Amino acid sequence: MKTVLFLVDGMRPDSLVNIEFAQKIIKKSTYTMNAQTVYPSVTLPCHISLFHSVKPDRHGTTTNIYTPQVRPIDGLCEVLKKADKQSAIFFNWEEIRDVSRPNSIARASFYAGKKIGYLEAGEKLTDELIDYVKSYETDFAFLYFGYTDWAGHKFGWMGNEYMSAMQSCWNNIEKVMTELGDEYTYIITADHGGHDRTHGYDIPEDMTIPVILCGKDFEEGKIIENVSIIDIAPTIAKLLGTEPDEEWEGKSLI
Repeated sequence: MKTVLFLVDGMRPDSLVNIEFAQKIIKKSTYTMNAQTVYPSVTLPCHISLFHSVKPDRHGTTTNIYTPQVRPIDGLCEVLKKADKQSAIFFNWEEIRDVSRPNSIARASFYAGKKIGYLEAGEKLTDELIDYVKSYETDFAFLYFGYTDWAGHKFGWMGNEYMSAMQSCWNNIEKVMTELGDEYTYIITADHGGHDRTHGYDIPEDMTIPVILCGKDFEEGKIIENVSIIDIAPTIAKLLGTEPDEEWEGKSLI
């Protein structure tokens, strides 16, 4: 089943309580509000773990500076390419480019959130994803939103500015899901949470993330437990009928 993965940077599960569309989708999905990310709970290490299904002590990136792997592991996009699947990624934080190798994806689109603003960049990427997947056969699309993390660092997690950024991201998620309909399975998650004006610690506020799985392969209103961020890549691989890399350590949630 073709899949869109949304990642809202720094999205805490308790931030979703008053997001109307989030609550609507959660009721239609298999989900957990108690999934765990990896430590250190920092953006790039968490993303590399998501796409490569191993923890930082295996892939080697422990800060927001990418570290080439000493013992390379194929990530999700590389696995999908080997199975002749088409992937596309859309992001507004430059370092996200390192989740895949350039020749493993059909399209990469970047708008610099730091330059044009994360609000506008997220909206532009949303429209680009919709236009692209309607024009080109796309098996897997990844849409990253950095607005919430920026607001958390600048103003504080769970404050008014953070919640406004959260609502904006969910407005974009709603737009994609409305435009693409039930042809796709949708996975919505975060890389980490946050507290005060920071994250990266081994505490529940930073380590706990939501994972929401919405589509024909998932039961409505089902709560799942013992979920890790490294389980997402194996789940997408199975949705698309491909085998996970033999080095991956996560499990499929199907």
